[in-house]
Amino acid sequence: MARSGMTVEIQGLARLRQQLEDIDDEILQAIKKAVKESAEAVKADTARDVPKASGNLQRKVDAKYQNDGFNATVGWHDPDDYYARYLEAGTRRRPARPSLGPALEAERHRYRSRLTEEVRRVLR
Repeated sequence: MARSGMTVEIQGLARLRQQLEDIDDEILQAIKKAVKESAEAVKADTARDVPKASGNLQRKVDAKYQNDGFNATVGWHDPDDYYARYLEAGTRRRPARPSLGPALEAERHRYRSRLTEEVRRVLR
């Protein structure tokens, strides 16, 4: 049985999308842009910091977009990359060497500002 890779999800305003139907398309595009920029930042930071024994995890960290770009899932999507989970969390014998979690945490603080700035840019 194949295990899925390790991922995190960056959510835009998908759960509020019904309420956003009346909002100008430019604002919706600004929200999607902020989600994409944050996902790409998490991807880049993860690739930079992941242990590079073979370079596989560095090459294969990826962002996938759902809900018309309002959500992004960043991480390793290939079941063959299951070992990313062991690097992130550690094992009984090896300490954790996380890269995805710290990248997400760093971006969490920037996301709100990024989203606010994109919407303000449209409203100017």
